[in-house]
Amino acid sequence: MGHTRCLHTKLTRKYFQRGYALYGFFFFMVAFFAIGTMPFMTNAKASSVRPPANATTNALPDQNSADPQKKQSGGFVPGKTLGNRSQTDLWRQLRRNIKGTVSIPDKKAGVLIQSAGDSWMKFRNNDLYKYSSWGILGMIGALLLFLLVRGRIRIDNGPANIKIERFSKFERTGHWLNAAAFIVLAITGLIMLYGRYLLIPLLGGEVFAMLAGWGKFAHNWGGFVFMLGIVWIFFAWVKDNLLSKDDFGWIIKAGGLFSKGVHPPTRKFNFGEKVVFWVAILGGIAVSVTGLALILPFQIQLLPGDLGIHSMQFAQTWHTIVGVIMIVVIIAHIYLGTVGMQGSFKNMITGQADRNWALQHHSLWVEELENKDEKQGAADARQPAE
Repeated sequence: MGHTRCLHTKLTRKYFQRGYALYGFFFFMVAFFAIGTMPFMTNAKASSVRPPANATTNALPDQNSADPQKKQSGGFVPGKTLGNRSQTDLWRQLRRNIKGTVSIPDKKAGVLIQSAGDSWMKFRNNDLYKYSSWGILGMIGALLLFLLVRGRIRIDNGPANIKIERFSKFERTGHWLNAAAFIVLAITGLIMLYGRYLLIPLLGGEVFAMLAGWGKFAHNWGGFVFMLGIVWIFFAWVKDNLLSKDDFGWIIKAGGLFSKGVHPPTRKFNFGEKVVFWVAILGGIAVSVTGLALILPFQIQLLPGDLGIHSMQFAQTWHTIVGVIMIVVIIAHIYLGTVGMQGSFKNMITGQADRNWALQHHSLWVEELENKDEKQGAADARQPAE
């Protein structure tokens, strides 16, 4: 019994000693931490950003006060608004494309808000979409109506089965190279413009994504083929597409398109064909330059000032506008060169035109060829035989 009590006393003293040691260690660590952090707490207090007690703060006044002057003290107005302390000017400057400084290489990031992007997006997704549709569908509808009313323009006296060379192989190659590239660009461009609204509901997102991806690839690389075709046809036909006095007679009579039996005399190309030529050349230059600016973003300066996102928006807008105008004009050109006029399509395929067709639509050109042949024949006749 005595041995048990003695053992209990020793165990109790042992645990109490351990407890005191743990408590002592805990209080030691707390004291050490408190003493060690006192300099930081003192510095934090000394460098506090809290204003002094008598400072004027931006805190809202008592809006529940019955005194109107107290409600509006410090520039505030009822309704918990900032009143004349509002930072409207700051946001107004941000919305006006104020540019700050950044440390990253891309200095364009200094513009926090590019407000013109809102206007550009609205124009692109609404006005441009709508008016482009009206232009394309309007031209198709007008041509269908013209075909129903006027019918196909045929050779009045029928084919003569006498051929005249109208286009050389060089000319035809340049034309078809340019035509093939333009068709690819027109289709893929319309997919990018209207696909989100027309094709996704029909084909689904995945199919459209694949189609748009391949379309973008074809559009970018097909553009270089189109540029080559533009240069090709320019050197092939520019001399025959300059404005002449004979074009005014064609304009007055509207080329005889609306009157049967009326065929104004013209040279190799009439005024309508010259319009198509210059739309192709000038429009081709425009879409080529803006297209390169889109393929190589922020590398080509199209607008004065900094080369920013506004330059890319300008390039995209004009690329689409000019592209749609060219599509509308080329639709009419394709119609008159195929269904609308007898014999026209064969001219560009074989390079040979029927003589009656040529006399009907390009009588001055036929006269030039025949006079040239007569002079050449006379010159050959005068040359003595060896």
